[in-house]
Amino acid sequence: MEFICNDESETVQLGRRLAHFAEKGDVFALFGTLGMGKSVLARAFVQSLCRAEEVPSPTFTLLQTYEAADFDIYHFDLYRLKSPEEIFELGMEEAMYEGVCLIEWPEKMGGYLPEKAFIIKINGSGNSRIINIDSRSLAQKQRLKTLGN
Repeated sequence: MEFICNDESETVQLGRRLAHFAEKGDVFALFGTLGMGKSVLARAFVQSLCRAEEVPSPTFTLLQTYEAADFDIYHFDLYRLKSPEEIFELGMEEAMYEGVCLIEWPEKMGGYLPEKAFIIKINGSGNSRIINIDSRSLAQKQRLKTLGN
């Protein structure tokens, strides 16, 4: 599924839509180079479900956790990881079962990215962002169809 966001406010709207689409156990893998809007999307997601006014990017802490009504949100930024195995020190495996994970720089996980993750690829086109969302899971592909409505 492809979305074109012409400015930051449209990326925020998409983040909010994803938040209300999310279910416990979902993993959202946010791919994109620096400045593409991964943190903007994640921040809108968190703020849509939590009362958090401040939603800093976890670039230095690697993980921020937020309590939503139906699940906890685990926001990971793996940019500074040196090896994929470091995700286990962060408690990522438990987070994937206990709540919803937003993972910036998921390519740092290597082969540990779960098959059932929603793959979100953000690319720039001038001032716009082209955001593609997909999954390898057939059930999740079906759920994605409801996001477009």
